[in-house]
Amino acid sequence: MKAIRRFTVRAVIPEALSALEELALNLRWSWHRPTQRLFRAISEEAWQAGHDPIQLLGAVEPARLDELARDQGFVNWANELRDDLRRYIAEPRWYQGLEGAPESVAYFSAEFGVAAALPQYSGGLGILAGDHLKSASDLGIPLIGVGLFYRSGYFKQSISADGWQQESYPVLDPDGLPLSVLRQPDGMAARVSLALPDNRVLYARVWVADVGRVKLLMLDTNIRQNDEDLRSVTDRLYGGGGEHRLLQELLLGIGGVRALDLAVELLGLKRPTVFHTNEGHSGFQGLERISNLIGDGLSFDEALQVVRAGTVFTTHTPVPAGIDRFEVPLMQRYFSTAELLPGVSFEQVLGLGVESQMGGPGNVFNMAVLGLRLGQHANGVAKLHGAVSREMFSPLWPGFDVAEVPITSVTNGVHAPTWVDTTLAALAEEVLGSADTTRVDWNSEALTNAQLWAARNEMRAALVADARRRVRAAHETTGGIAPAWTERVLEPSTLTIGFARRGATYKRLTLMLHDKERLKSILVNPERPVQIVIAGKAHPADDDGKRLIQEIYDFADTPEVRDHIVFLPNYDITMAQTLYPGTDVWLNNPLRPMEACGTSGMKAALNGSLNLSILDGWWDEYFDGENGWAIPSADAAGDAGERDALEANALYDLIEHQIAPLFYERDADDVPAQWLTRVRYVLSTLSPQLSADRMVQQYVTELYSPAHKLAVKVEADSWAAARSLAAWKARIAAEWPRVSVAHVESGGLDSVPQVGDELHLRAHVTLGALTPEDVRVEVVYGHSESGDELSAVRASDLDVEPDAAGLDGAQATVFGGTVKLDRAGSFGYTVRVLPRNELLASPAELGLVASAH
Repeated sequence: MKAIRRFTVRAVIPEALSALEELALNLRWSWHRPTQRLFRAISEEAWQAGHDPIQLLGAVEPARLDELARDQGFVNWANELRDDLRRYIAEPRWYQGLEGAPESVAYFSAEFGVAAALPQYSGGLGILAGDHLKSASDLGIPLIGVGLFYRSGYFKQSISADGWQQESYPVLDPDGLPLSVLRQPDGMAARVSLALPDNRVLYARVWVADVGRVKLLMLDTNIRQNDEDLRSVTDRLYGGGGEHRLLQELLLGIGGVRALDLAVELLGLKRPTVFHTNEGHSGFQGLERISNLIGDGLSFDEALQVVRAGTVFTTHTPVPAGIDRFEVPLMQRYFSTAELLPGVSFEQVLGLGVESQMGGPGNVFNMAVLGLRLGQHANGVAKLHGAVSREMFSPLWPGFDVAEVPITSVTNGVHAPTWVDTTLAALAEEVLGSADTTRVDWNSEALTNAQLWAARNEMRAALVADARRRVRAAHETTGGIAPAWTERVLEPSTLTIGFARRGATYKRLTLMLHDKERLKSILVNPERPVQIVIAGKAHPADDDGKRLIQEIYDFADTPEVRDHIVFLPNYDITMAQTLYPGTDVWLNNPLRPMEACGTSGMKAALNGSLNLSILDGWWDEYFDGENGWAIPSADAAGDAGERDALEANALYDLIEHQIAPLFYERDADDVPAQWLTRVRYVLSTLSPQLSADRMVQQYVTELYSPAHKLAVKVEADSWAAARSLAAWKARIAAEWPRVSVAHVESGGLDSVPQVGDELHLRAHVTLGALTPEDVRVEVVYGHSESGDELSAVRASDLDVEPDAAGLDGAQATVFGGTVKLDRAGSFGYTVRVLPRNELLASPAELGLVASAH
C-alpha cells in the first residue's frame, strides 16, 4: 500500500459549547480537577482513552455534543469554568505582590513534560520543566517557556517476548494537540531562520501552548520551506548523532531567542530581562543575545557583561559524561558561517566553551562550560548536587576552594496539583477544609486513621487495577492472548514498593536482584508479602540499560514470583499519576552521588508514600529518620561488586525486618496505626517543602530577582555600566599578574592565645596599576589541623591604611584589620586579594586570587 498521509480534523463545537474549546486549548486542564471532571462528564470512555480534551471532542459523536448543547445545566457548568480560567489568568497572584522582580522571565529547556497529551519529554528534566511552568502560572510569574516541538516526541516503549526493549516513534499531528501557530498580522505563520554552512538555511515555525498564564513557544522544522533533510531536525527528542544534536541545540538557543522576539512583538508579551537556561542544551541562546547587542553597537566583551548579568544557568548532571559535548571541527563548520551570529567569531565562541578550561581536551566544546561562562548565576538541583557541581566545575575557578565556586543550589520540587491523587485531595478537602494538600493539617484529630487508611487502600487498588490492565495489554501485543495469571497480578492489600526511572546503569535497576532467592523469599512471605511495581525506559542507544530491563523482565516472569513483581512498559505521565500514589514505599538506589535530585520520590511522598533510598539527591537533605528509610552507602567498598552486595543486603534487611513488620502491624480495626503515624508525618513535613511552588519561589527570590537587578544596572544609560565593567575586567586581567601579598605582619596576641583575644594584621599588598578600590583584601581563617587546609572557614575584610608606608619603601599598599578569636582549638589564617566590583555576583567570579605565601 502506498504511504498514507494523515491529518487531524477538529470537531465542530456547537456555539452554546464554545467554552469547551477555550478550556481544551489551555493546558491548565492537565492539573485543574474541576475542568477534568467537566470533560469526563462528556464521555468517560473517551477521557480514559487519552486524558486529552481535544482528542475527546474529536472522538465524541456530534449527537452527544448537540445533546449537551441543549442541556442548560451543562452549558452553565462549562461557562462557569471558562470564566474561572479567565479570572485565573488575569487576577493578581503571589508574584504581583513582589517589588523589584523582573517583568518577564524566559525559560529555555530541551523538553517540557506538561501533559501526556503533549508528549515532549523523556524523563525527569522534562517533567521538572513542565512543573516549573505550572507553578510559575499558579504563582503569577510572567514566564515564557521556549523549547522545540518534536513530531515524534520521545519514543513509545514495548517489551518483546524475550524481554528486550523495543522503540516506536508515532508521528504527532500538531493540529490535533493543544497548540496554535504563532502568526503574523496578515495571518501567515511566523518563522525564524538560521544560516547554515554551504549557503543553506534552516527555517522553523513556532507553536504556542497556553500553560495556564504561561506561554510555551515550541519551534518546528517540519515545514515545506526546508530541504527534506532539514525537516527532520526536530524529528525526535535526543535522537540522531552529534551533528543532529548540534542542529537541535542551535535551533533551541539561537532560534529560540528569535522566536521569543517574535512572540514579544506579535503577542504583546513583556520583553524578558532574565533568561533561565535549564541545562546546557539551550546554552546558545546567550550567543544570539550577544550578537543582537553587537548589532546595537556594543563590543563582544561589553555584550557579554549584559548577557551574563541576566542569565541563570541550572546544571542537572552530576557526572561529566552527562554533559553535551561537540567536536571543535564540527563547531567550527557551523560557527564560521558569518550569517549565523553576525558580529561573533568562531574564536570568541570557542573561548566560552572549550573543555580545556576544565582540564579536558582542547578539541571538545562543552555546553556546561558555555552555560557557566554565559550565566552569572548558576545552581544545582539539590544541596548535595550543588556540592558535587562545585567540585566538578572547580577547575573553572582556579585558586579558590571548592566551597567558594559560585554555583548554588535550588532543590527541585514537584507540582502538587498535578501529582497528588484525586482520592487524597478529596479527602483533604472534605475533612480538612482544602484540596491543597501542601497546606492542610494532616495531624488534625478531625482526620481519623480509618479515613486515611481507606484513602491509601483506594489508591493502591487503583494501581493494582491499572497494572493488571497494562500487563494484559503488553502480553496481548506480543502473544495475542494474555495468560490467565495476568488477572491475578498483584493484590490490593499487599505492601507495594514502586521503582520507576530511566534505565541508566547508575540508577541500578537490578540491585534488588543481587540475591534473587532472598528477594523471592521476601516477596512471597506468607505472613508479610511484598510486591514491587517497576517501570522505566532505557535510551534507545543504551544496550546496557536495555539488558537491565531484560533481566528484571525475565525475573518478573518467573512463575513463583510473577504475581508479586511486574514491569510496566511505556512509563509516562499517565502511568505515573497512578503509580506514585498507589505505592506504600518508593525505592531509589542509585550510586551515590550520581543522582542529581530524583523527583519521583517526591511525587510519591506527596501522596503519603514513604521513601526507601540511598542518601542521594533530595533525600540526602530531607531524610530525618522518621519520614522513611536510608539505605547505607558502601562508598568505601573495594570494588563495584562489593558495594552492590553490601547495599543490596542492607536493602533486603530494611524491607524484611523494618518496613514489612511495620506495615503489617495492625490494631483491632485492621489499621496500621504506627505506619500511618509516619504517613501523616510525611504529608505534614514534606508536602510544603517538596512543592514546586517552594522551588519556583526560591528561584524568584534567590536567582531571578538578583539577575534582574544586575541586568537593569548594566543596561541603564545605553549600557554604560556594561561598557565600564568590560573595560574594568580587561584592566584587572592585564594587571593581575603584578598583584601580590608582599608581607603580612601580625600581633596583639599573648604567648598563649585565649578565646576573646584579638589578632591584629597588617598586609602589604602590591597592586601594580590597580587602586585599592579595585580589590578586596581578606583575612581567611578557621580551624587548621594540618597542612594548608582550613575548616569552618570565615573571612573578614582588611581596610586600607592610607597613611601607612609600604614595606621598605616599596610600592605597596597596607591593609589592616583585627580578627577576634571566638573559638578554642587550632587556628590558621591567610591573607588574599580578590577583584572587587559591585556588579560581580561572587568574589570568585573572575577566577582571580592572589594569596600570601
